[in-house]
This record gives sequence, C-alpha cells and structure tokens, in this order.
Amino acid sequence: MRTPRGSGGPRRAAAGERGSRDPEPPPPALRQGMDLHETKPSARFIGAAIFLPARRRSVPEWPSPRRGRILYSVCMGESIGTRLRARSAGRRLRRGASVLAEYLGARRAGRKRAVADAASLARFLDTRASHVAQTTLYGYLRTRAGARYPELFENDAFVVSINHAKWQMWLACLSDLAAYAGGLLAHRSPGGAAAGGAVVRRSVDAILEGAGRPDDAGPRFDEGVEALRERLGRCDWSALGDGEAAFTASPEALVRHAPIIPELMALDEEIVRNSVRFRWREVRRDLRAALDADAVLERAG
Repeated sequence: MRTPRGSGGPRRAAAGERGSRDPEPPPPALRQGMDLHETKPSARFIGAAIFLPARRRSVPEWPSPRRGRILYSVCMGESIGTRLRARSAGRRLRRGASVLAEYLGARRAGRKRAVADAASLARFLDTRASHVAQTTLYGYLRTRAGARYPELFENDAFVVSINHAKWQMWLACLSDLAAYAGGLLAHRSPGGAAAGGAVVRRSVDAILEGAGRPDDAGPRFDEGVEALRERLGRCDWSALGDGEAAFTASPEALVRHAPIIPELMALDEEIVRNSVRFRWREVRRDLRAALDADAVLERAG
C-alpha cells in the first residue's frame, strides 16, 4: 500500500527499506578521510558528518568556511579540542609578544606614539636606549659564547660583570640618543636650539631620577651619569644635525665594558662597533617620524 505524499511517508518507507538497500557512498570529504587511513570511518569521521548536508541534492550544500576547516581537521585525524587549544595558545603568544615589544620599545610604526612634549620625549629616550643596550650586549655575548651561552649565567661572578656592563651600555645609549634628539630639534627649529637642548637635559634628568642608583650597577655608575650630564651640558646641538655624528659613546661602551677577554675583543672590535651603529638606524627613523619639534618646544616654553 502506497503512502500519500506530504505525510512523511517516504522517510518511513526509506527507513523500512534500509536493510534491503545498499548503503550510499560517503560524502567526498568523509571518503577522503577513509582513503587516507585505509580503514572504516572512526568516531571522529562520523562526528564530522554533522557538518555535511542533511540529504543529497542536485547542487551540493557545502558547509561554511569555518565548519569546513573543522571538518578537514577532523578528517585528517585532529580533534576539535586540539585546534581550539592551539588557537587559544596562539592568541596568548601574540598578546605576550605585544607586551614584550611595548616594554622593549620595538613597536611598529603604525602603533608608535607621537613625541610632542617633554614626557613623551623622555619615554622615547628611555625605552629605545634600553632596547639598544640590551640587544647589543646580550646579542654579542650570545654570538661569542654560542651553544654555551646559557652556562654563562650559572657563574655568579660573570653575572655581576654582565650587570655592570648592562648599566654602562644603557648610560652610553641614553647619551647618544639624547644628543641626537637635541640635534634633531635644532635641525627642525634652527631658532630653538638652546630651548631644545634644555628640553633634552630635563628629559634625561627625569629618566635618571626615575632609575635611581640600581643595586647591581657597579661602582662606576655614578661616573657614567656625570659623563652623560657633562656631555649634554657642553653639546653643540646645531653641529650634530640629523645624522650619525651623535652616536659615538655606545659603540665605545660595548667594546670597553663587555665581559670578554681582550684577546677576543681585539678580533671582534670592528664588528662590535658596526653592530651597535646598525641598531641605531631604525631608532633614528622612528624618531624622525614621531617627533613634532614645534609642539615639543612650544609646550616646553
């Protein structure tokens, strides 16, 4: 007896004949997963079928892109939980990298803050000087020590020497960058060279006051602070301009204070100096793009 149309009968009829009919071939994505594993579909493959069309049509109704990616992963033997955990870990890594870049002063140009007053100038000088000092010193030690680099920090005396060198490098980098910033202010506002120098000196004084005297800075830290202030006090800002003339203290500081025996430093000296000079190129480009000389001088006056 035939069941009238529209009453749901064809589905019940299909259910009744299920035992006598041959099973339909699996959908393409599911069939590919079976071919890859050369076994009958596991629970993961069966679970993936919920993202496929409920019934066969003349035009296949494929899943959405996101569901399609999940389906592909499941068919390749990955669990959905694994993909979600990996995605969450990736977000945490990106967030951590962003925080680290903010701390080191290495954010990209699209997220850089404008330098338009003494406070933002001081922040720029401090963060970029710290970044260059750490990357050049630790980068050189890592290159020189090679695979034994982690072992250096197991020697307490060597760690003390590294800390002394780190603070001396920071003072030298701050000195070079502050001199360059004053020269750039004088270059963009020729009539405000003296005012620009005063802004730079105040910014550096604020940075030094905030840093204080670190416990691990060594006995020569105060000497380095005095040398920095003396240089800025007698600096001819107009003669520096927008170039590399200001960056003389930091290459010398790395050669002088890095805890490397003189025989090895004699072989590396030229490379070491050039590596420090190279680090300043991006910093100069950043300051050129971010510095609003007129606003800095106007707010300082």
